[in-house]
Amino acid sequence: MHIRQVALVAQDLEPVVEHLCAVFGLEVAFNDPGVAVFGLRNAVMPVGDTFLEVVSPVQPDASAARYLERRKGDGGYMVILQTDDLDADRQRLEKLGVRIVWEIALPDIATLHLHPRDIGGAIVSLDQPRPPESWRWAGPEWERRVRTEVVGGITGVEIQTDDPRALASRWAEVLGTAATVAGGGEFAVQLARGWIRMVPPRDDRGEGIAAVELRARDHERIRAVAEARGLLDDEGSVEIGGVRFWLSRTG
Repeated sequence: MHIRQVALVAQDLEPVVEHLCAVFGLEVAFNDPGVAVFGLRNAVMPVGDTFLEVVSPVQPDASAARYLERRKGDGGYMVILQTDDLDADRQRLEKLGVRIVWEIALPDIATLHLHPRDIGGAIVSLDQPRPPESWRWAGPEWERRVRTEVVGGITGVEIQTDDPRALASRWAEVLGTAATVAGGGEFAVQLARGWIRMVPPRDDRGEGIAAVELRARDHERIRAVAEARGLLDDEGSVEIGGVRFWLSRTG
């Protein structure tokens, strides 16, 4: 199991998407009309073979609109994890009492959305694409929109919570993996590729996705563009759409 897509939620879609594309050298591959069923519109951008998505509510009663209010503005929203055995995942979820709030099975992908209250921290989706390298949610031509000169992929997600140990333990059992101590009150959930780390709150916005790590290939360009746009914080991280973006040095 590994991270395949991370979604941000924004009151206004276009400015957040424009910043992400400009700073990280990305290109929008798809605006999925299917998200209208959730009262949303969106934009999906390939980051190597992983994806950043921005969603924005178009209906006042959409769950994303309530989320924006609860977390005091734009921020992280959803983690989509790719699995190679969704049937086994479903059996594990049933034993743990994790409710499924939405699911779909299509010829090229099957998806389970988990009830946020049954895992905590973020909305989580488990997806099994067929073939594994495909990704329906990014549209039919996403491979042509991949730009990797600046960033090459999503490598991690940080979730802030009042009880990192408990949240990491819950995610680990739900995902069928292990939680480890990361130090400094932080706990990491081990994935086949990438990581999810639970940390104490860094602000007053409550529990949720606080940061995303990207595999960076042109650190100087990223920081120069971010600084020119007023998106570079005091610690050197890029902040867009209420989410801090860290840059790994793994090339």
